[in-house]
Amino acid sequence: MVGSPKAPEFGAEAARSWARESVAALERDRAALDRINVYPVADGDTGTNLLHTMSSALAVVEGAPDVLGDVLGALAAGAVSGARGNSGMLLSQVLRGVAEQLRAATSMDGAALRAALHQASALAAEAIAEPVDGTMLSVLRAAAEGTGDAGDELGEVVRAATAAAIEALARTPGQLPALAAAGVVDAGGRGLVVLLDALHAVVHDGARLAPDPPAGDVTVPTEQGGYAYEVMYLLAGAEPDGVDRLRTALAELGDCVSVVGDGAGAWAVHVHCDDIGGAIEAGIETGRPSRIRVQRFADQAVAHPVGQAVLACVAGDALAELFRAEGAEVLPLGDADPQVSDLVAAIERTRAAHVVLLPNEEGLGERAELAAKRAVRDGRDVVVVPTASPVQGLAALAVHDPARRSADDAVVMAEAAAATRRGELRIAESEALTWAGRCAPGDVLGLVDGEVVLVGRDFPSVARDLVDRMLTAGGELVTVLVGDRAPAAAADRIVEHLARHRPEVECACYPAGALPAALLLGVE
Repeated sequence: MVGSPKAPEFGAEAARSWARESVAALERDRAALDRINVYPVADGDTGTNLLHTMSSALAVVEGAPDVLGDVLGALAAGAVSGARGNSGMLLSQVLRGVAEQLRAATSMDGAALRAALHQASALAAEAIAEPVDGTMLSVLRAAAEGTGDAGDELGEVVRAATAAAIEALARTPGQLPALAAAGVVDAGGRGLVVLLDALHAVVHDGARLAPDPPAGDVTVPTEQGGYAYEVMYLLAGAEPDGVDRLRTALAELGDCVSVVGDGAGAWAVHVHCDDIGGAIEAGIETGRPSRIRVQRFADQAVAHPVGQAVLACVAGDALAELFRAEGAEVLPLGDADPQVSDLVAAIERTRAAHVVLLPNEEGLGERAELAAKRAVRDGRDVVVVPTASPVQGLAALAVHDPARRSADDAVVMAEAAAATRRGELRIAESEALTWAGRCAPGDVLGLVDGEVVLVGRDFPSVARDLVDRMLTAGGELVTVLVGDRAPAAAADRIVEHLARHRPEVECACYPAGALPAALLLGVE
């Protein structure tokens, strides 16, 4: 492309960045890749296998010498030793092809990457006993061939390879009937696109070409058929001709056979079969098997999202029990706030197609929205109801109706949360200047919507004044969440005060355990 800026030199640190970006991207898209994994077996683990394989490679490369060839060699070795599934095996050969082409290099240019992709494609095809079009193999081959007219500038070659892989991935449903029937592209091919797109981001200052994975429904075969077990192990001490015989022997026992090496004498073996002992014995006859792993496909059945769920972020066992009693699933909050990945994992654990997420803390709103966007890419409908306090979360839960349309239900819950004014009572720990005046350690602070509106020394008095202030705009229900730091009978005093002065207002009090505040108040 005329006028494109020349990419910076791609050396050892850039290779490490590529590995880190790849792991981060696979972690982000893991669930989406697992969801579309229908070929050759719909066992829903392609994303998980690719992430495990690339994470194993990254773990090794962080300690490699600061030389490009050494970093790439470590990546390949780590990927082979940690390869999971057929997709992980092929990924290891992609990294091996790059490593072998650049073994003595200190930097990578476009010509070297082109040659490396062709080498990777040849190694991957050689590793599979029965190569099939419409898989990661065809996407890799297209990526290599797509660089033919891109010149020798690294940025242009990366762009051409990534674009060609994206186009090849879109063709995979037309090459494999199983993909067309499920309405998906090949999961392994999509994983390769993720890796090439991560390389594109490193070379092109964060720019990406690949679209987000689609979030539509997947039609998974109800009857899997085929073999019952996946057998994997590492192999040492094997000669090349022995590896060829092993590949043939395994092909007679089952399918999805791959035997891949790191170029330095270590091999990883993979087969789907019924005869576990025969697959392992074939390895013993060839070399020294280790790290043997057997997985029964029946135990890997994909749990597709169905139904609705409400997921609430809560601190402490008492509050968690309260939300569970109201029908919510719970993400416990510890000393540190959950990260986006923690929220995504919690959403996945609900196994629900439609999820309402209640952050219940002011500081979690942005992360909850990011988690929702990621989960939506994985095929779930996730709505964040902006609850800044557990009292607003309880108000939302009170109007939740699983029989209602999920979109309508989320709107009703959001309206209930927004109509709930939130207050809290805290004990000042230091001297400070607030909107209600100066406070000293031990003072009782009354807050409404996060702002200090009252300062006093007597807890019951400040609590009564705060409730009265919150009720000036009206209200029918006061919810009191009593923390461990609240004085004894503090809630009883509020109940007595309301019974005497506001008998029309209902009051509900709940023990809430280790809250950051002494009391949380909600007025609906």
